[in-house]
Amino acid sequence: MTNNNKKLTTSWGAPVGDNQNSMTAGQRGPTLLQDVHLLEKLAHFNRERVPERVVHAKGGGAHGYFEVTNDMSKYTKAKVFNGVGKRTRMFIRFSTVAGELGSADTVRDPRGFAVKFYTEEGNYDLVGNNTPIFFIRDAIKFPDFIHTQKRDPKTHLKNPTAVWDFWSHSPESLHQVTYLMGDRGLPATWRHMNGYGSHTFKWVNEDGEGVWVKYHFITDQGVKNISNEVAGKLAGENPDYHTEDLFNAIEKGDYPSWTLKVQIMPLEDADTYRFDPFDVTKVWSHKDYPLIEVGRMVLDRNPENYFAEVEQATFSPGTLVPGIEPSPDKMLQGRLFAYADAHRYRVGANHNSLPINRPKSEVNSYQRDGQMRPDNNGGGSVYYEPNSFGGPKETPENKTTAYPVTGVAENVAYDHDDHYTQAGDLYRLMSEEERTRLVNTIVEAMKPVSLEEIKLRQISHFYKADAEYGTRIAKGLGLSVPQEV
Repeated sequence: MTNNNKKLTTSWGAPVGDNQNSMTAGQRGPTLLQDVHLLEKLAHFNRERVPERVVHAKGGGAHGYFEVTNDMSKYTKAKVFNGVGKRTRMFIRFSTVAGELGSADTVRDPRGFAVKFYTEEGNYDLVGNNTPIFFIRDAIKFPDFIHTQKRDPKTHLKNPTAVWDFWSHSPESLHQVTYLMGDRGLPATWRHMNGYGSHTFKWVNEDGEGVWVKYHFITDQGVKNISNEVAGKLAGENPDYHTEDLFNAIEKGDYPSWTLKVQIMPLEDADTYRFDPFDVTKVWSHKDYPLIEVGRMVLDRNPENYFAEVEQATFSPGTLVPGIEPSPDKMLQGRLFAYADAHRYRVGANHNSLPINRPKSEVNSYQRDGQMRPDNNGGGSVYYEPNSFGGPKETPENKTTAYPVTGVAENVAYDHDDHYTQAGDLYRLMSEEERTRLVNTIVEAMKPVSLEEIKLRQISHFYKADAEYGTRIAKGLGLSVPQEV
């Protein structure tokens, strides 16, 4: 290893001062638009693959409905969650994160869980995964993380050394790594896994009162997983196994369903909770904030055309409706820009006008022109605002609710650096059989890593989470636990 590193620069040659933390207004943000390095990094990353999705390229989807079983008007004015018995049509896309369009469904990888609700107030997208957490907590690190999951530009092969090198330098990833390498890293089918919004969001009711919220879609089919051996066999024999399973189940009338539950946190608790509630590498204890049932999602119709519906479907966590707002989660803040920008590049500026993405409610905007405009482009109506010709106007009651922002504008890290407690808790929650499978999976995944110092660095993280955890992995790799641990 050499320490003669060149200076990291922007594409226009300016040195980068901080490549780990995005620029925020104070400790909790929000993220500042003036962070041009972050914007350039995300925008360039979105344009690195043509024409498939840069992430979540391989996937399948289905239509369905969401039915409210517990009125949430106490917490949010979002109509999709109010009124027992209310049904809203929706579309969901499941996916793997890292693989290309033709890759296998059964690889060990997080699964995308993206839901589009066609509400009467516009579309609402909840773009999550089958894990309640993620590998990183600041969007500025996302392009680097995904680079390690993709192919080496020299060999065009997957590179375990890059994967573990990044994770070993990013201890915040340990919780998700433990989750991913455990049994739930290989779901038996999309129907037999949970889905999560992962991020913290804000719900606001008609009185302007807010709460923090996390989403949990609990599968009604029960959680089922498969072994490494079965997953490998399926990857070779039927790489489209999950896609086929979902299609066939719906086709024969065996409609899969999920129960949506949420955790609710009072706004003031965010300042005193033992973990930062906006850190997406952490979970909220169910004992502290119990799950509250909201409703049930049922998938009852397959797409008529894969490309028109599944491939052209676009989802963004910034596609929000009144009563649902972002939180200061730094990873979420970056996604608010990056996802919609990726769609503008991949599908086009008018992606929301395509049938699969078009809202069921009326759309009145001043957006005009752009590639592949599929409607009448606004006809002869007024095309600017403000105007004197009766054009659509804003509704002030739907403004995002205010919250105080203080601090110095700079590149700020989260002030909570306990990356080990929750990862260790997850390990200790597992049975002995589950721990053994977890350790064996990690050992096999780390064996190809070319540098011993990367293995030792990662082992030290496992050890800090749980001494037994780190010791067993070190033993499996024939290495000693570092003396400084």
